[in-house]
Amino acid sequence: MKLVLRGHHLLCLKGFQGYGYSDDFVENMTEVNHARKRENTRITLTNTHDDICRCCPNLKDDICENCKQNERIVHMDNEVLKRLEASKEYDAVELFEKIDGIFNSKESVREICFNCSWHEKCLFYQKL
Repeated sequence: MKLVLRGHHLLCLKGFQGYGYSDDFVENMTEVNHARKRENTRITLTNTHDDICRCCPNLKDDICENCKQNERIVHMDNEVLKRLEASKEYDAVELFEKIDGIFNSKESVREICFNCSWHEKCLFYQKL
C-alpha cells in the first residue's frame, strides 16, 4: 500500500486516539493509522493536502480552511519535513521509528504542536 502524508500528520498519527473533525474524517484517519503500521506500506511526504486531508471538512479548494490557516499548516509540515529527506519514499515502519528519534521532546515539536487545537488530547504530545 502507498500513502501520501503531510509532514505534520506523521506526528498526528502517533497521537491519534479517535477524535476528529467529523465521522468521515475519524474513519479515514483510523484507516490511515492502521495502514501506516502494516509491513510493505510506503509513504511519500508532502506539505499539501494528503490521504488524511481528503476526508477533512475543512479542506476547501485543496487548502485547509482559508489562506491564513493553510499557511500555518504548511509551516508545521515544513518544520517536520526539514528534518527528513522529503523527496524520498519511505517504508512506513522505518519512517515512524525515525520520527521517534527526531521528535522526542516538547522542545523538538514546539513549532509544530504547540498551537495545535488537539495537543491537549494528543497521546504523542502528552508522552513527551
